[in-house]
Amino acid sequence: MEKASIREIAHRAGYSPGAIYSYFSNKEELYGALLGESLERLNERVQEARAMYTLTVDCLQAAARAFFEFYHENPHDLDLGFYLFQGMKPRGLTPELNEVLNARLRDALQPTQNALQELGMPAQQALEEVTALFAHSVGLLVLSHTGRIRMFRQDSAILFNRYLQQLVSRAESVLGD
Repeated sequence: MEKASIREIAHRAGYSPGAIYSYFSNKEELYGALLGESLERLNERVQEARAMYTLTVDCLQAAARAFFEFYHENPHDLDLGFYLFQGMKPRGLTPELNEVLNARLRDALQPTQNALQELGMPAQQALEEVTALFAHSVGLLVLSHTGRIRMFRQDSAILFNRYLQQLVSRAESVLGD
């Protein structure tokens, strides 16, 4: 996106630049809309998966798996989120749009955090666990999508499921205390 012009984006999409500018004033707004749509699809997937279960542990697993599987199956959606990071600092969006998009990402993780709390985990610990789950998921997804996971002769989905089982065990141990 850095090197593309609105004219080029419009041309590739089959529109005139004027048509694009009638909806978006710049590339960052266009990017924000695309990322926003991606996050909506992610949230729908998480909510659909979670709604299939009534037991809290099952809801936790379904929500977390839906998050991971969405990005595993849709690597371009993961790429959309990583466009912002160059030099390890988010860039290109207004603080307001960045906060809206971050809120939608947090919304996709919230059902997992809620389930952990429903299992008796203190709020701060549940937040820490969801943060670690997110970091673990993104790391596995990057390794998977770049092919680097092959150097370890591992499967990202198997590793994710193992981590998720460990998280469930930690949550259940809090419940048992």
